[in-house]
Amino acid sequence: MTVEDQDQEQGTPEQPPLDYRFTLANERTFLAWIRTSLGLLAAGVAVHTLVQPFHHVGVRRALSLSCIALAVALAMGAYTHWRDVQVRMERGEPLRNPLLVPILAAGIAVVSVFAAVATVWP
Repeated sequence: MTVEDQDQEQGTPEQPPLDYRFTLANERTFLAWIRTSLGLLAAGVAVHTLVQPFHHVGVRRALSLSCIALAVALAMGAYTHWRDVQVRMERGEPLRNPLLVPILAAGIAVVSVFAAVATVWP
């Protein structure tokens, strides 16, 4: 074991060692974002495959693609957020507000509009 490994394991005088519970909580948050992404991906595939075509051409495809695009954005954002939080915790820096929350909210709003148009508009 090198001196650097010992310092990281024991912490430094300026910075105590990182509590493993924070790392595990960060991982659980990452997994929650990934589950949400997988749910959106499944919804997009299901809409495209199982839902009958709507009266308006392309609405089903737009609904499906918006779910899939949001799933991809969340999956990529989940990793970058997890990595950023991990690095900031290790350095003892303050955490940034997650960008994923407004992305998810706006994305779900768009999906909801497509769904409303598809089901209500004759």
